[in-house]
Amino acid sequence: MRLKEKVILVTGSTTGIGEAMARTFAREGARVMVHGIDEAAARNVVDDIRRHGGQAHHVTARLEEPSAAPRIIQSVVDQWGRIDGLVNNAAVMTRSDLETTDADCFDRTMAVNLRAPLLLIQAALPHFRRQRGGRVVNIGSINGYCGERNQLAYSISKAGLMTLTRNLADAYGPERIQVNLLNVGWTLTPNEYELKKKEGLPEDWPNRVPRRFAPSGRLLSPEEVAWAAVYFLSDEAPRINGAILDLEQYPLLGRNPAKET
Repeated sequence: MRLKEKVILVTGSTTGIGEAMARTFAREGARVMVHGIDEAAARNVVDDIRRHGGQAHHVTARLEEPSAAPRIIQSVVDQWGRIDGLVNNAAVMTRSDLETTDADCFDRTMAVNLRAPLLLIQAALPHFRRQRGGRVVNIGSINGYCGERNQLAYSISKAGLMTLTRNLADAYGPERIQVNLLNVGWTLTPNEYELKKKEGLPEDWPNRVPRRFAPSGRLLSPEEVAWAAVYFLSDEAPRINGAILDLEQYPLLGRNPAKET
């Protein structure tokens, strides 16, 4: 077991990539704190993890509330006495461009996607210091490099998360606090499936994704993202810090797809 007895908090872990990480971490021996905003959904994930022999509890809180971060971290420490790993996965998938991004839209996107990770790491810092180390994995997006035109606020938030990662890794590396980031590409989650249907794609759209977006023939799965996070949280990566790992099926820089008809 690669995460045996490690205490790990995963925000936004009642569905999608977060849920896959919570389940994978538990199978690898971690004690997992599931987080979400829906009590019933969080309890269902925890109950299922326990039925399969894993250790898990849950906490519910809205991350746009600044007071949520210290309460969430404290709930982990109260439950297990420490926190070894923090995965900042929760995010709002805002659809907006320059003309539709108003102040409320922008502020809420930044509050959940960027401010909340900062405040959670801040709240975890004293515990990491007391334990002489800790791991943070931020879940970013390839949109953080530029982003689709209708994901302006979202893309800005993920770009900020990359800088947050590098800054904190540099600042706290000497204290054995590691902060790394996964820039996730197009992943087939239940939410993504429903969103694309609402945007007009047919029910079988995952089977019709063009090869330029999925050269392997299919999109990434949440479980594939989870295994990348396992590496950064495990003892297999004791010194890697400030890394930005792009989880995509093709190079993001210099790519020149074949010009075929």
